[in-house]
Order: sequence, then structure tokens, then C-alpha cells
Amino acid sequence: MSSKQTARLKRRLAAIPKKVREAVQPALIKSGDELVDRMRQLAPKDTHALANSIVATPPGQATPAYSQPGGSQVAAENQVLVTAGNADVRYPHLVEYGSVNAAAQPYFWPAYRLNRKRIADRVKRAMRKAIREAK
Repeated sequence: MSSKQTARLKRRLAAIPKKVREAVQPALIKSGDELVDRMRQLAPKDTHALANSIVATPPGQATPAYSQPGGSQVAAENQVLVTAGNADVRYPHLVEYGSVNAAAQPYFWPAYRLNRKRIADRVKRAMRKAIREAK
């Protein structure tokens, strides 16, 4: 995303009324938790360490160190980050994509693809409801 696009997106997000942003947060958190459950269902269960490392980070909190994708970062106001891995489980990408010595066992992206529409619909419903109530 170019800096021009980023600036435009930031202006548009800033224009969203605070009540609408607040009303969307429960839908985001519920969607993140639902996505975590689906990923845990699909993750290999050899030691359960990988499945147990999958977490949803609510707005304003930091993801675990060494989590995939992206390592530790703070979730923005209207963002829930779903990550796999932590300081003890540092191999989620090798399970997802495979390696020379091990076949891929996808769990992250298939779960996302299965839930993508449901998550988007839930957030849109929450936004429409908040906008109707604000009028």
C-alpha cells in the first residue's frame, strides 16, 4: 500500500464516528475468537502446543513474541490480531507451508478462508446497526 493510499485510509477511518467504532469492537472480538477456534480445530495435534499457541489479541494489546505472522505488535483500536506461535512454539510457518523434511499441514489460511465471509458480514451488520441507532 502506498503512502498516498495509507493516508487516504487513515482519513476515512478517522471520519467514522466514535460510537460506530465502539459498536464494532464486540463483533471483531467474537469473530477473532471464532477464527481461533476454527484454526485450533484444523491445527495438527501432535503435542497440542501449536493449537494452544493460537490466540486472538484484542484492540490495544500486544501479540505474543515470536508469533506468526509478524512477531509482536500492538492491535489498533478496531483490530483483532489472530496469531499462531509464541516464545516456545516458533514453528507455525513450517507447519502451515511445510519444509524440505515435512509436508505442509495448512490450518491458518484454510480457517481464514472458511470464516472470511462470516466475519465480514458480522462486522458490516454491527456497523449498520450502530449507524441506524446513531441517527
